[in-house]
Amino acid sequence: MTAGTLSLVGLMRRFGAHAAVDDLSLEIARGELLALIGASGSGKTTTLRMVAGYEVPDAGAVVLDGRDITGVPPQARDFGMVFQHYALFPHMTVGENVAFGLEARRVGRRERLARAEAALANVGLAGAASRQVQSLSGGEQQRVALARALIIEPRVLLLDEPLSNLDPTLRRTMREELRATLRRLGVTALFVTHDQEDAFAIADRVALIRGGRLLQVGSPEDLYDRPASREVAEFIGRATLMPGRLDSEGTIVLEVGGVERRVAAWLPAAAIADGRATAVLRPDALALEPRGHPDADGAWPGTVVTRRFAGAMLAYHVELADGVMIECYGTNRDIREGARVTVRIAREPVAVVDTPP
Repeated sequence: MTAGTLSLVGLMRRFGAHAAVDDLSLEIARGELLALIGASGSGKTTTLRMVAGYEVPDAGAVVLDGRDITGVPPQARDFGMVFQHYALFPHMTVGENVAFGLEARRVGRRERLARAEAALANVGLAGAASRQVQSLSGGEQQRVALARALIIEPRVLLLDEPLSNLDPTLRRTMREELRATLRRLGVTALFVTHDQEDAFAIADRVALIRGGRLLQVGSPEDLYDRPASREVAEFIGRATLMPGRLDSEGTIVLEVGGVERRVAAWLPAAAIADGRATAVLRPDALALEPRGHPDADGAWPGTVVTRRFAGAMLAYHVELADGVMIECYGTNRDIREGARVTVRIAREPVAVVDTPP
């Protein structure tokens, strides 16, 4: 399989006065897995349809290995595609479903069925070629759809919400299997999803779009720990956004109830005017302790308002002075709702984004 380099250059798509995709540019390296994420209506599916050739952009280009393929029809783009609902044919066996793309390319029956067996083995379904589609579980159908897309040896694989139909437990397993399969085969892949956990678990890089515009692209860690803007910080993960003021030493001063805390700050590339900024406090970067704990110096006192059990950890909402509400994680199961606690910042630097006027 020969992976390709895919470039989206200034893609624009309008529906009347509405810009579904607005000057979007992305580069997906050979063998890279990139996730395009965003809320419903953000433009991610329209982008995928333009890449696949099912939607014609109003401006911009889709480029594969340096060649402009914007005007090339879908069947001639050398792309494989896994649809959200898999689109398997119920009247065909599993092997016939997988081999379908080869039949369209006039590959002989014996060769295409042999290659279908090999493709099924690649996704962990060796020996399943003779089974009926209706006998498969959701996870097995997802793997058949993946095998069908990969059997034609595409330069790029496109995936449209590939895990959305699976139950939570199977979904976690399939994330790992999907990433492992794509990494082993070295295929270039672009998949769209609204689910951050899917994107973070599978992708090498993540691109976040909103209103058709690219907000940030980078590793999952980049978007979580170093959001480029307030919009990114609010969409990715969970966080308490606390206003403060920057000083000349590269720190941000946060004050709650008269208690100040100076925290090392990670500043985005965009300049922040007049020294006002907002700290992005991730729940896992905060430490929650009972009031009176030895590490309480410099911490903010508060009261636990809600407590949610989440397996290996507990999630708390804590009300600090001045009505400030903060979210944090902890492992002390003795801390209950109504408990008097302290909260301190346990991991620095914290991301800093702009404060709205």
